[in-house]
Amino acid sequence: MKVSIIGAGGLVGSCTAFALQTGKVVQEMALIDVNADVAAGQALDLLHGASLTADQVITAGGYEHIPTSDCICITAGLRRKPDESRLDLINRNTDLFRTILADVRAAGVKADATVVVVSNPVDVLTYIAAQELNLPCGQVIGLGTQLDTARFRSLIAGHLGAAATQVKALILGEHGDSMVPIWSSATVGGLPLENHPCWTPRTADELFTRTKGSGAEVIKKKGGAGFAVGLAIQEVIETVALDRRRILPVSSVQNGCYGIRDVALSVPTVVGRAGVVETLEFELWPKELQALRKSGQVLRQTVDTVLARIGAGV
Repeated sequence: MKVSIIGAGGLVGSCTAFALQTGKVVQEMALIDVNADVAAGQALDLLHGASLTADQVITAGGYEHIPTSDCICITAGLRRKPDESRLDLINRNTDLFRTILADVRAAGVKADATVVVVSNPVDVLTYIAAQELNLPCGQVIGLGTQLDTARFRSLIAGHLGAAATQVKALILGEHGDSMVPIWSSATVGGLPLENHPCWTPRTADELFTRTKGSGAEVIKKKGGAGFAVGLAIQEVIETVALDRRRILPVSSVQNGCYGIRDVALSVPTVVGRAGVVETLEFELWPKELQALRKSGQVLRQTVDTVLARIGAGV
């Protein structure tokens, strides 16, 4: 599989490239960035370690790579400020993102290519990409709550003193303030999390609050997230590349799952070579279902505002 990373000169894009290099699944990567020298430097740095990882083709260039790419990963965007919500980014990032989409369309996208949207606010931009690219909606995937879920599991594990890989917990909905923790199916070591001797409702509230603030915490301390988001993107892209059909909390335009329509957000999604293979409706607690639908309403309002702004040519 050939993957083009747009925004590869930035922290998220470069960490994604490094994660894909160490994953050894992707055969070819093209690093694309508005700063061509930085993209070339990132490619050179990766190539210097190639003999220690895998035999991959790694190049830097422009949109000429798009027509031969099986996956196009868009990470370019303006950074979120420490006290700024992801949705506050919308007016600053929409125009940039639509310019990228126009360049991708002009270059020509393979009919079976998958587009992975990482730029924030990811759910809104995933919806826009699905509307503006000449691809089936299922081939446009947003990173969604994939990163939030990874953070959630790690924080739970840290609190319990458990191995992070033994914790299974999920966040759905918006990658942002209205995200929804799915406690009803959370487990540690295969056992219900709520039955763990160290677990209390207060613990649950504290860990979820910290999860929601994790992005801002990282931005405040080091300027931006990189390693964890790179690994989260790697899992999505390699699931597509290998047609693993894993259930991931990624964002896509919904058509009735949990009663949600015409908005992009994260639900349990089977991901494979075709992108979104199907979405699944597992039974949720009533309050979780209500919160998930509310998240969809919040995002729909934002999408309506964005579309009105685009239509008005603002």
